[in-house]
Amino acid sequence: MEQRKNNKGFSLIELLIVVAIIGIIAAIAIPNLLASRRAANEGSAQQSLRTVASAEATYKSTAGNGNYGPVQSLVDQNLIDSTLGGGTKSGYSFTTGNADPASSATVFTIGATPLTTSGVTATGTRDFCIDQSGVLQANPAPSGTVPTDCSAGGFTPVGN
Repeated sequence: MEQRKNNKGFSLIELLIVVAIIGIIAAIAIPNLLASRRAANEGSAQQSLRTVASAEATYKSTAGNGNYGPVQSLVDQNLIDSTLGGGTKSGYSFTTGNADPASSATVFTIGATPLTTSGVTATGTRDFCIDQSGVLQANPAPSGTVPTDCSAGGFTPVGN
């Protein structure tokens, strides 16, 4: 009687080739994914600063009686949400709480810096700042400290 061998399935070599191909694809895709995440965090930080600047203008003309106010007052007036008012959002730290961004009745500065500024896990590559002028500015060298002055070294308008 003749026995037939059952040769169903994959050989070890075929499986190793598939694993190697998956590894190559992952090596190409992961850096792009991380770069996309950093770009999304930066976009979120920029829009958050614009939101806070708009909230400051609203606060000044309503509850502030002509004065800009601390971030907590913006939260209390429901002009910004508690996540943004809490100081961290989408990998960035913001001017927060009772930190008064207003240096006078007519001047304020709101800043944002990445939580992690370097390495593979960096959450952003730039500091951002906005003041009463409404011009969003960026510093290409993140400090890790929330900016308090948009006119300090390195800040240039975003989009110019």
